Amino acid sequence: MQTNSKASCLKRLSRIEGQVRGLSRMVEEERYCIDIVTQIAAVRAALRRVEEEVLSEHVAHCVEHAIASGDKDDQRQKIAELMDVVRRAER
Repeated sequence: MQTNSKASCLKRLSRIEGQVRGLSRMVEEERYCIDIVTQIAAVRAALRRVEEEVLSEHVAHCVEHAIASGDKDDQRQKIAELMDVVRRAER
């Protein structure tokens, strides 16, 4: 993973960690259910952004490397992995 992408992902994940701790406090304090669900949606959206950044990094480096290498087996494997993770993300 490139240094700037890694730093960006780590920064986002730290914020998400704080959001999740906040969610725990909200549940402990028996806050209004809709407020909790709203915060859960915010955490999911933040995680999706991290996922998109990691996938983008994967395509830009791992898949690109496989294509440039000319190794058909490696190319097929990288594309199959990518398609598998996209399918799982849709669920």
